[in-house]
Amino acid sequence: MNKDNRVLKPLKIGELVAEKPIIQGGMGVGVSRSSLAGAVAAEGGIGIISTAQIGYDEEGFEKDQAGCNRIAIKKHIKRAKEIAGGKGLVGVNIMVALKHYKEHVQEAVKAGADVIISGAGLPMDLPKLVGENVTKIAPIVSSKRAAQLILKMWAHRYNRTADFIVVEGPKAGGHLGFSKEQLQDIDKLDYDQEIRDIIECKKDYEEKFQRKIPVIVAGGIFDRKDIEHVMKLGADGVQIASRFVATEECDASDAYKQAYIQAEKKNIQIIQSPVGMPGRALRNEFIKGLETARKPITKCYNCLEKCDPRTVPYCITKALIEAVQGNVENGLIFCGENVDRIHEMTTVHDLMNELCY
Repeated sequence: MNKDNRVLKPLKIGELVAEKPIIQGGMGVGVSRSSLAGAVAAEGGIGIISTAQIGYDEEGFEKDQAGCNRIAIKKHIKRAKEIAGGKGLVGVNIMVALKHYKEHVQEAVKAGADVIISGAGLPMDLPKLVGENVTKIAPIVSSKRAAQLILKMWAHRYNRTADFIVVEGPKAGGHLGFSKEQLQDIDKLDYDQEIRDIIECKKDYEEKFQRKIPVIVAGGIFDRKDIEHVMKLGADGVQIASRFVATEECDASDAYKQAYIQAEKKNIQIIQSPVGMPGRALRNEFIKGLETARKPITKCYNCLEKCDPRTVPYCITKALIEAVQGNVENGLIFCGENVDRIHEMTTVHDLMNELCY
């Protein structure tokens, strides 16, 4: 393939255009905030800020998580756009499972987020929360069934459709839309066919609403070969998260980044998250401890809509904050299936060039 043919086409989402069809996946708590998202946007991609407990280091967070998170959403979107310097797009990832989901969406729209990507549950009310604003919206789905359900509901309730769709496969990091049984034998899943089916099912809504609905494939996308593979399936772009952790611009601590660089395949484990979904994480002392006893919760950080501190195995907010700040043995480190292939620190600029040219 000659160099001209290797250049990836821009990603068009309505009237918005990203020069490079790469979305940097949202990673919370605090792993992808303005430094990383702004750097990705500056390279012509779409930088995504995770709003999950985004204000963890704001003054007063221990007493007022909701207020600090709203302040931080506004601050980090503004800062990311300043870093981007008018290039690329800046958006947010907002988990449906959050207790203050509605407020996060409204704050992101008010702050001028270009896109909102929403998963960890079905974002049935997202169109209502965004309203007539220019912010583009996308559900994260892992199956044709989920895609059909959301598209049908949005069309019926709100007479609108998704601006794009993120299809997240079984090799993704963090919370996963698959059962533990499915994740134990990923090779049995014909996920290429699932991607094709989702691409096919959105065509009815493209026709109904007279607009293209780009499909972005996520989960296990590591290099240019993976990008070209999903593009051949019909994808319009990709979402990549884990590879952006080992960059100088990533918002996580150096210790967190080194945990990725030093990870081996044997360190990757499927765990149960208090969110109620399986998750992929690095096995460490924290994970080992959970195998023998739950970690009693002494303080609730009001993060999840459905969470009983008396019964869940651990506080996910506390575990994620510990990790992102550098206490990597006693915190929760989410990761993708291919984390063991990351061997060195790089920059967003060099990584984007590697992926795109």
